[in-house]
Amino acid sequence: MKRVILNLVIITALLATSCKGGKQGESKEQIKQEDTTTMTTTLAFNPAELPEEPQFDIETTAGTIRIKLYKETPLHRDNFVKLASERFYDGILFHRIIKGFMIQVGDPLTKDPSASDRFGTGGPGYTVPAEILPQFKHKKGAIAAARRADSVNPQRESSGSQFYFVEDPSTCAQLDGQYTVFGETVSGIEIIDRIAAEPTGPRDRPISDVKILSVKPVK
Repeated sequence: MKRVILNLVIITALLATSCKGGKQGESKEQIKQEDTTTMTTTLAFNPAELPEEPQFDIETTAGTIRIKLYKETPLHRDNFVKLASERFYDGILFHRIIKGFMIQVGDPLTKDPSASDRFGTGGPGYTVPAEILPQFKHKKGAIAAARRADSVNPQRESSGSQFYFVEDPSTCAQLDGQYTVFGETVSGIEIIDRIAAEPTGPRDRPISDVKILSVKPVK
């Protein structure tokens, strides 16, 4: 992925300015220290080595889902690549499951059982500008970014980390043109159906934990 490093720099600049919940008024020393920490983090893989439309195996406790990310949505693609390379998704729960609709994942708060009342509200501290394209529909296995409602998010910016898999395209068709679809399932559709069939309790949360174990690029 030749332009991934440049895109990640652009993303960082864009998302830093759009982040409403991040830290404010930090000193230059604090920022420098945080940047140094980030730079020394050992990555799971090198984003620069990936192709323009990378594929990943998302290993879950229910099985493995192989996905492909679209080159036409580079901000979402490169953001996912960045988070996956940092192992951000490892251990995160599928916190919202609606049989006959979709399954949602990506909230880092789900790693903390004591934060269960806030599941669905977490993220990396920024949003991603919308990349809603007419050619990408909510087909079976499509991957789309979750986001806040239009009333508080008129530009339809995506969550920085939460996304969902389409389980039933007929009921998800109403979301076409409203949410950014940035990838699709290559194999493992049956795993999506298996997760969607999990019994749920209040707020559509599965009664038994279903989690992402790892996200690894397909070589």
